[in-house]
Amino acid sequence: MFYLIIDLLGLVAFAISGVLAALHKRLDIFGVFIIAFVTAVGGGTIRDILIGINPVTWLQNNVYMYTIIITVILALIFREKLKYLRTSLFLFDTIGIGLYTLIGVEKGVAADLSAVMCIALGTITACFGGVIRDILCNDIPVIFHKEIYATACVAGGGVYFLLKLLPIPEDAVFILSIIIVITIRLLAVKFKLALPSIYKN
Repeated sequence: MFYLIIDLLGLVAFAISGVLAALHKRLDIFGVFIIAFVTAVGGGTIRDILIGINPVTWLQNNVYMYTIIITVILALIFREKLKYLRTSLFLFDTIGIGLYTLIGVEKGVAADLSAVMCIALGTITACFGGVIRDILCNDIPVIFHKEIYATACVAGGGVYFLLKLLPIPEDAVFILSIIIVITIRLLAVKFKLALPSIYKN
């Protein structure tokens, strides 16, 4: 139940970030829903395909689709409250990658994958919904050209496995690792931290 709640929170966060991205591009209602949908389930769908979950998770439980639909409707109704779209998009996207990184890592653990593969799976889960969103919105995906993004997911996944070596409750390990991902991402943006560029200014 705990992991389902975390999964749904990530779903909501990414669906809202998809709505905000679609509104910024002035898409119609159908476009808004599609962008929200692929942002919310895109990374998880790729993850499930990679580890052989069939059908993929969101097809197994109607609550995922209902959650996205309700989230989109509420986000549209209260869109005027989200005055600073780019700030809001960043915030919900950051929360989403924190939650989904650890969901992906846990899926990898359940599939009996190595720690490195679990971290890779968590990063895919967290990042690729946003990649699909950005491509559909005709933007270069954030993961490829801006501040630290996927690196935060990798760091959070690494911390998860380090914390599991300590006598800490499983839920605490999960939550602390999520906080690490979110904190690294926030600090990277606040202090304009980025990976070295291969291009000269």
